[in-house]
Amino acid sequence: MSSVVIVGTQWGDEGKGKITDFLAEKSDVITRYQGGNNAGHTVKIADKEYKLHLIPSGIFYPDKMCVLGNGMVIDLEALISELDYLEENGVTVKNLIISDRAHLIMPYHKVLDELDEERRDQEKIGTTKKGIGPCYMDKAARKGIRVCDLLEPEILKKKIENSLKEKNQLLDRVYDSKAFDPDKMVADITRYAERIKPFIGDSSYYINTALENGEKLLFEGAQGTLLDLDHGTYPFVTSSNPVAGGVCIGAGIGPTNITNVLGVLKAYSTRVGDGPFPSELKDDIGDKIREAGGEFGTTTGRPRRIGWLDLVIARYAKRVSGLDQIALTLLDVLSGFEKLKLCVAYKYKGETLKEFPASLEVLSKCEPVLEELPGWEEDITGIESYDDLPTNAKNYLKRIEEICSVPISVISVGPGRDQTKIIKDIF
Repeated sequence: MSSVVIVGTQWGDEGKGKITDFLAEKSDVITRYQGGNNAGHTVKIADKEYKLHLIPSGIFYPDKMCVLGNGMVIDLEALISELDYLEENGVTVKNLIISDRAHLIMPYHKVLDELDEERRDQEKIGTTKKGIGPCYMDKAARKGIRVCDLLEPEILKKKIENSLKEKNQLLDRVYDSKAFDPDKMVADITRYAERIKPFIGDSSYYINTALENGEKLLFEGAQGTLLDLDHGTYPFVTSSNPVAGGVCIGAGIGPTNITNVLGVLKAYSTRVGDGPFPSELKDDIGDKIREAGGEFGTTTGRPRRIGWLDLVIARYAKRVSGLDQIALTLLDVLSGFEKLKLCVAYKYKGETLKEFPASLEVLSKCEPVLEELPGWEEDITGIESYDDLPTNAKNYLKRIEEICSVPISVISVGPGRDQTKIIKDIF
């Protein structure tokens, strides 16, 4: 048995989809354990680029099983669109299991998400307005609709009607917005249900059986550590737990079944949305990195904010997820800079902070303590191994390892599968 958990160590967008796709070749089962279609993964195979939002990157291997875990929230319309997209591009989707315990994002969740964000005015969170938060709210309030309800038409109808009694009142009296027609919603959801029924199953049972049979499992998180509901930059977070501990709840496995936690770390920092960002670059260097890295959201298209690599955050990710190894991505984007900088601590009111603070008021007043390293001019996109890297690139990696006390086991120097290089074994 071998199970690897892939987690984002920053604000998401670290390149987890690419690393998942790369490691999926050596896996038997690939599971997504939380979040919804507010996340996006881009995978490049040969000369073609694919964009996914719900289905794990392992779907591109026809001999692997892919699982949407119970910790996910699923927009049926978005899922069916993604299934159609894959099939239209010649990718088989028969090797997919959708947890019968996952919750459904209903049309009213998306409307409420957008209306609530508008109501916040100057205090917007930066939600993708995909209905993620309202769906998790209903889940926690024990009034959500689950995938298993799609298999019971009368139960589904009753739950939709009961939900709309409350939601329509909320839309009318609080937001002065149009109500939903229960009959139309039941008809739409029932139609979607027919499309995905063949994929519905007890994913936890399947995963644990695979573990017992000695198969190799890969668990893929969406977003990143600083978007975790408990451990992130609250309230500028998602509504689930992307950290490694989220696997146990979101996939239905025990913690003793996790053998390796791989943190995906981008060679610089990015984030989307509002909130403090101590190492942010608001100059030509930041613009150059954004353009070279194609730093625009897969889901929203929004330009990402850019900063020097923040190792205070990386150390924090190590602590809350128990990182065993690091996969460092987009190293090639830093080629051509005479000098590079690493954020190794924060300055707050004359005090040096080496640990990540909980308070956003504190974080917003933190200034980065930067350590300068020499850069490299060489194009590294065609290297065959770690040994081919320029000396200064190797020194950059070594310094990251020293500060984080975590070995770098994978490096990525381009979007292609063949541009991901293993330094140390993962499985």
